[in-house]
Amino acid sequence: MNPARALYSVVTWGAQPLLRRKLRRRARAEPGYGVAIGERFGRYPAPIDSLMMHSSSDPLGRFVWIHAVSLGETRAAAILLAALREQLPGMRLLLTHGTATGRAEGEKLLLPGDVQVWQPWDTPGAVARFLRKFRPAIGILMETEVWPNLVAGCRKRGVPLVLANARLNAKSLRNAQRLAALARPAYSNLAAVWAQTEDDAQRLRAIGARVAGVFGNLKFDVVPDAAQLAQGRSWRAQAQRPVVMLASSREGEEALWLENLKSKTASARVQLAQAAINSGASSAEPAARTAHPVQWLVVPRHPQRFDEVHQQLLQAGLTVSRRSTWTGAPDAADVWLGDSLGEMALYYGLAHVAMLGGSFAPLGGQNLIEAAACGCPVVLGPHTFNFAEAAELACAAGAAQRVPDMAAGIAQATVLALDPAAQAAASERASRFSTGHRGAAQATAQAVLGMVQRR
Repeated sequence: MNPARALYSVVTWGAQPLLRRKLRRRARAEPGYGVAIGERFGRYPAPIDSLMMHSSSDPLGRFVWIHAVSLGETRAAAILLAALREQLPGMRLLLTHGTATGRAEGEKLLLPGDVQVWQPWDTPGAVARFLRKFRPAIGILMETEVWPNLVAGCRKRGVPLVLANARLNAKSLRNAQRLAALARPAYSNLAAVWAQTEDDAQRLRAIGARVAGVFGNLKFDVVPDAAQLAQGRSWRAQAQRPVVMLASSREGEEALWLENLKSKTASARVQLAQAAINSGASSAEPAARTAHPVQWLVVPRHPQRFDEVHQQLLQAGLTVSRRSTWTGAPDAADVWLGDSLGEMALYYGLAHVAMLGGSFAPLGGQNLIEAAACGCPVVLGPHTFNFAEAAELACAAGAAQRVPDMAAGIAQATVLALDPAAQAAASERASRFSTGHRGAAQATAQAVLGMVQRR
């Protein structure tokens, strides 16, 4: 253990009481954080013992461990898992997470004999207890999750640990280079890294990773839920106005959207009312009501913010209909609020155009690939550094359009939604863009199979 990791280990060990306190606080808003806290420190209840294998001499009979920290990584893991189950019939899955939303989503992926626990806190002791308990045949970290003690523990015990669907943006590379004494050994001791793009591969190599392949983004292989997509499109056909979605919005973006929407709406109402007065109409109110040419749908990224966003919308004087209250088609309201998990295919089917959350504040953007797979064209803000290459490819293919700010985003999305021919053409380009970049799941599954069979 080098001095940097020794110091890091002392800090992570000393931080355990703070982590417990943080989990208790978060559990008040999200009860999932209060579940099985002992697992985070490598302490497992007796019922898990009954799921352990009687013999672990055959690598193909041992756990294939996938770590998917949060919701987005878990959805990518689901795509890889489907391909892995084809390549490794009868495989047993060990699935770990760091967030409550990731764990809730991951529960849907489990089959009899699979095990789901929290990722161990990155102390040598917790990592050792985790690896002794489950003895995985291979560990697959999704996208960005590289922890120094976890990597070192796997290397010590001969568990090949790989980074799949790997990405590393320029900011993260700079941060890693500032902590090179800690980060470089962690990346260099991974058994293999399979990058999303050539740019990611170059940055990963710069911090010491052994990049064994550039397979593309697993999320291009997503197949939208057909029933959800059909339901969304059915509701869209019944809508009185074209539907524009603020998709996977992050903190601060709804307020920015409301501010710009209020300004735009007020200006439109003045113009329409003046036109009605000039025309001699008896009342300007019917004309003023047409100042809302599209139906807005807001889908926050994080479920703990559903109620907060609802209150923001009400305080802005808007009527709101929440997805959780719909029994048939959406109820009439100024704004529809998507307050459910696991229904993005439904929302993208319902929307004519989506504005991508996380890209209108400096947060790096969200995944636009699922929108494209559903045939929903996307309007991007200026901040897409987390998905830079996918965003640029989508813009080049006409599946997405980039704008400089929220005001321009609202204007561009509205114009596209109100032009049926342009919207249909953009939808077709989005679908072609999605299907044209598939194949990462099979390539990654084959690489995993090769590593397991060599053991």
